[in-house]
This record gives sequence, C-alpha cells and structure tokens, in this order.
Amino acid sequence: MADKKWEGTTYGNSMMHHWLIKLLKVIDIRFVYIFTYIFVIPPCLLRPGFKPIYHYFRERWGYGPVKAFLKTYQNHCLFSQVVIDRFAMYAGKRFTVEIEGFEHFQHLTRQKPAFVQLSSHIGNYELAGYTLESHDKPLNALVFYGEKQTVMENRVDMFADKNIRMIPVKNDMNHLFLIDHALQQGEIVSMPADRIFGSPKYVITQLLGAEVKLPLGPFSVATMRGLNVLAVNVMKSSTKSYKIYVTPLDYDKQAPRKQQICQLAHGYAAELERMLTMYPAQWYNYFDFWKS
Repeated sequence: MADKKWEGTTYGNSMMHHWLIKLLKVIDIRFVYIFTYIFVIPPCLLRPGFKPIYHYFRERWGYGPVKAFLKTYQNHCLFSQVVIDRFAMYAGKRFTVEIEGFEHFQHLTRQKPAFVQLSSHIGNYELAGYTLESHDKPLNALVFYGEKQTVMENRVDMFADKNIRMIPVKNDMNHLFLIDHALQQGEIVSMPADRIFGSPKYVITQLLGAEVKLPLGPFSVATMRGLNVLAVNVMKSSTKSYKIYVTPLDYDKQAPRKQQICQLAHGYAAELERMLTMYPAQWYNYFDFWKS
C-alpha cells in the first residue's frame, strides 16, 4: 500500500457520493466530521499521503516527531472537512464567507482585457467559484479530467448560473486551445499553479525555505499577453466559515519575458507561503512536493 501512487481524486464511488449528499441534506455536518475523525482518518494515515505531510511538518516547520504526527492527523481531518463541505454545498448548505481583497477582483472584471486567476491545493478553492461571481466576464476554470463523475456533475449544476465554465485538462492538450480562445475573448482563466500537469517544463523558486518546482504554464500564459494576475486562496476559518484572500501578483511587464515569469512565480510562492504561515495545517498536496 505504501508504494501506491496517490491519485489526487475525491475518495469513494458514485453511490457513496450520492448517499453522502442525501445524508447532508438532513444531518448536521459536524456529525459527519466526527464519523470521519474516528473511522475514516486512522486508516488514511496508512496510505501514501501520510509520509509527505509528516515530512512537511518535520522539515518545513521543524516540528518534533510527536507534534508532526499530531499535525498530520489534524491535516487529514481538515482535508476531510473540506471534502465534506463540498458535498454539503451540493446538498444545498451554505457557509459564511469573508472576502479580503474583493475589490481587486471586481476591478479586473470591469475591465475589457482578460486576466488570470491562480489557485493552489490549499484550503477549499472550489468554494471561490460559488462566491466570487463575475457577471461581466465568464470564468474558465481548469479542472482535472480524472475527477470522479459525481463531483464533475455536481460542479456543473452548481456553476450553471455562476457564469463559470470548466476546462478539463486532458492528455490531448486540447485545454490549451480553450484557454487561448477564452483569453482572446477577454475572459477570466483560473488555473492551479502548484502542480505540474503533464508538461515537464517548470520554474524554480523558494517556498518555506527550500527550492520547489512550479509549473511553467500558468505563468507563461499570463506573461505571454502581459495579463493581470490574481492569487485566490480560500481558507477554512471555522466549522461553518471560510475566508477568501484575493491578492494581485505584480511583475514588470516591460522586463524580458523569462524575468517576468520568474517574478510572477516568486510572487505566487510568496503569497502561498503567507497563507501557509497563517494556516499551516491546510496544505493538501499529498506527494513529496519538495523532492529534488
């Protein structure tokens, strides 16, 4: 089991997902949390995702073995909450959301040029799609094509009246043409910038005191047209509350393109580090992110 590769998709099958949605329509979400803490999380600590998160707390935060183990358990509990919260939203439940920097998003949506929105696998970014609504510009969100069908179907339903389209990332690279078309039309393109999808191209920067490789694509897309860029992170602040952080990422649009890409990647990593400093347990990259 320890050698099995983490797939990066939502746990469970379609039947489990349908029953969870039905259950969350009639039960307090906290009861589901407690069930996962007791019966679901302990076995998960035996899965491949345990070791990278344990090392994350040991090496990046300098915690001792016991504290790192407890923090790893907390991380898995918080991630289970995020997953349950998504299904709770599919079931019609709502969360209290505070937005910091919403004016930056509003300003760019009122402008004619397209812009890029960068996300990360921390917190619960999916909730941004239900909260940061743009009536002036369609938002095109890159999503992993291998995600479970139930999740994709519910996303389509939730995004139906939000002016949001999903662009699945496939091996045929067709998503590149869809991204290009959306930007030509002056729309918003939302992309995760902390995982490399297929392409071996990357940019090196620093995160939490160590070197990391970030995918070149999102930064290249933005700098190719000199587009404005926002980093958007959605962090869980309490049982029924989230806080969205919208932060402009500045770079010198007159500099050589390679330098622009590096500046943008460094700015993104700095914002990611700022989030992790405030919410260290909400890091959900279950693989060796800092592996050289």
